[in-house]
Amino acid sequence: MKQLILIAGITCIFFSACGSLDLNPLSDGSSETWNSNAEEIEMSLNGLYKINFWMKDDDDWTDDWIYRDVTTAVTGATINGETDFVKKWWTDTYKAVARANNILQSISRANKVLSADQINNYTAEARFVRACMYSRLLSHYGNIIYTDSTLDIDQALQLKQMDKATVLKKIYEDFDFAAATLKTTYGASELKRATKGAALAMKARIALYMGDWAVARDAAKACIDLDVYKLHDNFGNLFLSKTKNSTETVFGLPRSVTLKVTFDDCQNYVSRIAGGWAAKDPSWDLFCSFLCKDGLPVDKSPLFNPRRPFDNRDPRCAATIVEFQTPHLGYVFQPHPDSLKVRSVSDNKYVENKDTRAIAQYASFNGLLWKKGIDGDWLLNSWKMEADNIVIRFADVLLIYAEAKTELGETDQLVRDAINKVRARAYGTVYTNTSAYPAVTAADQSSLRKIIRTERRMEFALEGIRYMDIIRWKLAEKVLNKANYGLLEPAELRTKIVQPGLWFFPQTPAIDEDGIADFTAMYNAGLIKQITVRKFDATRQYLWPIPSTEVLTSHLTQNPNY
Repeated sequence: MKQLILIAGITCIFFSACGSLDLNPLSDGSSETWNSNAEEIEMSLNGLYKINFWMKDDDDWTDDWIYRDVTTAVTGATINGETDFVKKWWTDTYKAVARANNILQSISRANKVLSADQINNYTAEARFVRACMYSRLLSHYGNIIYTDSTLDIDQALQLKQMDKATVLKKIYEDFDFAAATLKTTYGASELKRATKGAALAMKARIALYMGDWAVARDAAKACIDLDVYKLHDNFGNLFLSKTKNSTETVFGLPRSVTLKVTFDDCQNYVSRIAGGWAAKDPSWDLFCSFLCKDGLPVDKSPLFNPRRPFDNRDPRCAATIVEFQTPHLGYVFQPHPDSLKVRSVSDNKYVENKDTRAIAQYASFNGLLWKKGIDGDWLLNSWKMEADNIVIRFADVLLIYAEAKTELGETDQLVRDAINKVRARAYGTVYTNTSAYPAVTAADQSSLRKIIRTERRMEFALEGIRYMDIIRWKLAEKVLNKANYGLLEPAELRTKIVQPGLWFFPQTPAIDEDGIADFTAMYNAGLIKQITVRKFDATRQYLWPIPSTEVLTSHLTQNPNY
């Protein structure tokens, strides 16, 4: 059953509008008669699915990431009301809100030519998008301006922020209307649009982010009970360009090279030997968070060997991070300083190894590369990626359900089953086959909370999920006030690590109660290098600032300590 929204040839009619909050729609008909028939309404709705409106949190705002010696506005604690993405997210999200409001306000023009069911379905779709947009604003900026109507510039400037609880209630109302009205699935010949399951899943997500556990539990359970979605059979393949419209995708948007809707930062993720830059890489923090095959962390498991750190790990480790001495994008990957040549898979010949810093100065600073979603098709498509943009998938719904029930103290078998379904998929088996994977058996809240947090990190790396997790768990002040570590320079690496036989990790890092690795002992012993120091200001950074221009030109109050 296919759930992905497939919208081709998105067409909008533009006219200029201005306003501090941009609450007047930028995409609309050129007269007061627009949205008077199905074609016009669908064109307006299609405009709500522009990729600009469905941004994701960057993984480089988290501890899963290293970008050479660079920090971001989040990880360098320099975020302020002038930060580019702070302004862009605010502006683009309110543009989408304005467009949705315009559709909702003008849709009555089509009453004479459309049935009540058609009007309700179009209304539900617009309300679904509006709820998604307000969810993003609420989770990131806190107390925001809320409006459910189109406004002129003078009206917009008079608006004041609304408290979180009231906004959340209105978001729920939109999601509830959408869930009660939208189709559960679409036929093979129908254009795929937002569904009942999408509304329930996105409601569950914002409820989780707001700590509204009962609502998160119930919405996630309702989505599960639709019996429409299932986990993709192969975790690694799910994120490749060839996998379109997976049954795991509850809500997503297509990408297309032909339609020029792509992800264009591919080279930063690709190995240098394959023509990329290997600049944006997984952190050692993430690498060490993957459990071993006995379900234990690396510092507790007898299966972990720091010299062969990929051995005996949860399969998502090697599906997320390129394993040493394995083929990747046509070449065997090996960052070892003495591996000056590696094998080309296509012709079985040895070529210069540009993925070791002994050859290439700017090869990965910590010896790791992303594998998850990294696709050979990128090299064929002029460094453009067209894998589906998955907004929320069924694995997330299952783990939302498990977390919400756990926080409510409902630590029953349903919680363990939800986690085990996600974990078993990674091992290529069904969750009832408990001898084939480290099935979760814990029953107490504290243990399950830790298990769920680790499970989410292993499952959702490089999917824009980690940032809001460390924000809502109040872990950002801990994990983002640590250094980012990497390999010593090649000459020193050979002397201190390779020759004594300590490659790859000279020691096993300790893993604390939050699943966070501690590399300070290795660093203090001079065995690894500090690449950069991350910073996070807990007095302000759990919310983003309101853009400065909005505060200066309206009645908005800036968030604390900005």
